[in-house]
Amino acid sequence: MAEEMPHRDKCIDYVEFNVSDIAQSKKFYSEAFGWTFTDYGPDYCEFSDGHMKGGFDATGTASPGGPLIVLYGIDLNTLMKQVEAAGGTITKPIFEFPGGKRFQFTDPDGYELAVWTTT
Repeated sequence: MAEEMPHRDKCIDYVEFNVSDIAQSKKFYSEAFGWTFTDYGPDYCEFSDGHMKGGFDATGTASPGGPLIVLYGIDLNTLMKQVEAAGGTITKPIFEFPGGKRFQFTDPDGYELAVWTTT
């Protein structure tokens, strides 16, 4: 069992997405990023990326937009291919910015996220 990360004051601790289909969301994030899940009934599951936890909630309406959630990844080329293969849509291919490179994508519910790296 993975060691539980300590909670850090004033840091992002949990992210929750309203989704239209929990099974579809679990499949996408499992295939694209290897996340794991704990089910809490038919309308909610918690995800873990090995560092941070969050939840998929099917009791509301998926509402893309809001803050951009940024994931870290070492191999952007491979991750971009995995996102596409899992059913995501690349909205901004890999580009450089001060401090690194990143790409942005939407998941099957239309949420836009980014993945960045320092190299």
